[in-house]
Amino acid sequence: MNLNHLYYFRTLAKEQHYTRAAHILNITQPSLSHAINALEKELNVKLFEKIGRNARLTKEGELFCRYVIQSLDMLDEGRRVVGEVSGMAGGYIDIGYIYTLGSHFIPQNMSDYMKENEGKNIRFSFGQGTTEQMIEELKKGTYDLVFSSYKEGEDRLNFTPVVEEELVLITPKGHPLAEEEAVDLAKTTDYPYIMFSRKSGLRPFINKLFAEVKAQPFIAYEGEEDSSVAGLVAAGLGISIVPRIPILETMEVETIPIKRPEIKRYIYLVTQKDKYLSPIVEDFIGFIKSRHQM
Repeated sequence: MNLNHLYYFRTLAKEQHYTRAAHILNITQPSLSHAINALEKELNVKLFEKIGRNARLTKEGELFCRYVIQSLDMLDEGRRVVGEVSGMAGGYIDIGYIYTLGSHFIPQNMSDYMKENEGKNIRFSFGQGTTEQMIEELKKGTYDLVFSSYKEGEDRLNFTPVVEEELVLITPKGHPLAEEEAVDLAKTTDYPYIMFSRKSGLRPFINKLFAEVKAQPFIAYEGEEDSSVAGLVAAGLGISIVPRIPILETMEVETIPIKRPEIKRYIYLVTQKDKYLSPIVEDFIGFIKSRHQM
């Protein structure tokens, strides 16, 4: 089976128009028609129905298309991997991270890594979200690695602690708790809470903190991202427990240390077990571990 014909088939299936597909492929329309006819003869089925210059997949064509897309995607990935195996001249690093890390940890480490690797053709792509979202995308292969909270039950993932993250209580300006030098969480439940959503890796961790002090907060609102939670607090809608991030210093909130319970909260570098990682990704992981591994 001619590999080029499969690429032609995939493009035509996407565009559903012979002239447009031929233009994208930089071939003539007769050449495209010949390639599709050759495929149809080899498979002994009709793959497209012609409607003028438009092309609509037949039932057999739709079935075949699923396998062609999957196969070509795997082949393209294989080409990328093989191209990177030969050396450390550069490559792509796809990173996912939780919202907390976007203002300082990620930019600082990217900058320092690039300074150490000046002249190499290294490209990063980034995505951010909740721990649950990042873990799922990692397992799908969207990212080479992610920085997130720990998630129970993920036996096929490696979790390496790299950052200890301080959690603090935040209140609106002038709030009664703002007079405290440090707070006991058991004594904060008289006030409504802005809590992270259940998709956040922080939510189960904070739930455990309240369980330790045998207290139950009243949850007035939920938010997904740190600055939006802090914004709700600044607006006077409640209090919250959040990581101590630089943006808090610019907002109309009071930041108060937590004295009880004792808190040990970590951010993890997460990768898939037994999954191939390119040399440049392995090098970046080594860089992070050398600076941060606990």
